[in-house]
Amino acid sequence: MYSRLLQAPKRSFFLFGPRGTGKSAWLEQTLPGALSFDLRQSSTYQRLLAAPDRLDDWIPRAHIDWVVLDEIQRVPDLLNEVHRLIETRKLRFAVTGSSARKLRREGVNLLAGRARTLRMHPLTALELGRDFDLSRALRFGLLPFACTTDDPGSYVRDYVGTYVREEVQAEGLVRNVGMFSRFLEAASLSQGSVLNMSAVARDASVNAKVVEGYFGLIEDLLLAVRLPVFTKRTKRLMIAHPKFYFFDAGVYRALRPRGPLDTEYEIDGPALETVVLSQLRAVNDAHDLGYTIHYWRTKSGNEVDFVLYGERGLVAIEVKRSDRARDGDLDGLRAFRDDYPMARTYLVNMSSRREHVRDIEIVPVDEFSHALDRILFGPEAK
Repeated sequence: MYSRLLQAPKRSFFLFGPRGTGKSAWLEQTLPGALSFDLRQSSTYQRLLAAPDRLDDWIPRAHIDWVVLDEIQRVPDLLNEVHRLIETRKLRFAVTGSSARKLRREGVNLLAGRARTLRMHPLTALELGRDFDLSRALRFGLLPFACTTDDPGSYVRDYVGTYVREEVQAEGLVRNVGMFSRFLEAASLSQGSVLNMSAVARDASVNAKVVEGYFGLIEDLLLAVRLPVFTKRTKRLMIAHPKFYFFDAGVYRALRPRGPLDTEYEIDGPALETVVLSQLRAVNDAHDLGYTIHYWRTKSGNEVDFVLYGERGLVAIEVKRSDRARDGDLDGLRAFRDDYPMARTYLVNMSSRREHVRDIEIVPVDEFSHALDRILFGPEAK
């Protein structure tokens, strides 16, 4: 198992992340000997669903350092019991979840600030070290098993088939799995693009209100993210709609339909953006840097793929599939700097060497993860 960027806190915590990102494996490595309850196991699920207070009886009175509850969204009412046991028995809990839907919808007890919230993402290049392979990441993504299996294509197809489609239906989250599958394919065509809800509904032959609900669902399942446009103190007319990404390049590639007119460049461009976004989200969350992630696009067409805003500053990152910096590749960053001269600006591309063009740093994507500390922590970072 690869060492992850996340560090376990000393007190109880939630750990959220999509299925397959390695939450359970990380907990086994980080909290060896913890007493664990897997709510995906039928007997455990049924008995705790019927009587959540059984959890108290199942935890020995002898010293227990940590208690792990896997997939808490299956029995949200358990959190009331967890809260009580933290107070009365001074137990420490690690509570995982791959969906925020039931927790938010039912307004369950989120332990009233007694637990931190951590987030697990696909692997980063920093975590993979010498095993990081950009071409493999663009094709199959960075889910841990996709990085280690000899047949990553089959794994990602199975992930999409058994989880993203079938398990969503098994949990009763959608009524028509065929309609949902059409939506997923249509949504994949919007990867890395400004989201046009009407176009997705038209491509999927699904009502626009249903499509809006489906987008909310895959976000709740942590499978996708919509980036809002950055508008703070804007001097220009801006696009209003968010930009859309599935959380992993491999999942995006497995969902995206292909035809004879599709070029590899058209598909790899959004995949590269997805790999970069995944690294940004992972480092930001692992180090609790507090950035909010946006994109920037004016109505006149100037665009920056990722804008990070927080106490550590303002960072603008443009991602290009090209192997050298063409003048047009820098137009969006230059326009952004005109409006926000304090911003740190970067072009990430497939070039072989790092260079500067005026105040814009060009970072080869192979070196991007190693430059992230400096990019996100600021110029004072060592």
